[in-house]
Amino acid sequence: MQNLIFDLDGTLLDTETMYMRALQAVLHERGINRPYAELTATFGIPSRDALVRLQIPDLENVLTAWGDRTVAYQDTVSIYPGVRTALAKLREVGANLAIMTSKRRFEYERDVVSVGLDQYFKVSVVAENVDHGKPAPDGILLAMQRLGADPASTVYVGDTAYDYTAAHAAGVDFGFAGWNGKTPVNYQPDRLYMTPGDLLIH
Repeated sequence: MQNLIFDLDGTLLDTETMYMRALQAVLHERGINRPYAELTATFGIPSRDALVRLQIPDLENVLTAWGDRTVAYQDTVSIYPGVRTALAKLREVGANLAIMTSKRRFEYERDVVSVGLDQYFKVSVVAENVDHGKPAPDGILLAMQRLGADPASTVYVGDTAYDYTAAHAAGVDFGFAGWNGKTPVNYQPDRLYMTPGDLLIH
């Protein structure tokens, strides 16, 4: 495939602990105690949508507090092993690379630009760029438009059912980022990448 569009959280960056511990702490302070597993079930969709699904009251204030609190757990974030090398090699062989994420712009700047991960990508699409986040296809469609990409030669690489649904709604193959230690549940990806290096041979 000539065009690869990547999710970020759980795909290129291991950020689950940062987001979920921050959310759990913010909710606990408001007398709302939810199991960690219940919170992680929403990981991968826009933060606002996650709070709606969790039926959290005072949503706007919680959303702001959650974003602010993530800084306290930022030291738990890491780039998955092998990702930088694979991205560099994909660029060398002429692949067009883009990011399409549910992150807001300030999160993208904080977690991606600050570590130089943005250098590998021609295009980035963040939450503010689209009206509807995943599982809607809007972000993938916009990334393809900006890349000048054909759906038939494009793969969206992610790690959740939301990513799978968004990819198929956009008419592109879905590649599962199996290097994060998780497995697909109740859906079958079009491509399974067990290591970042597998991106170069599929």
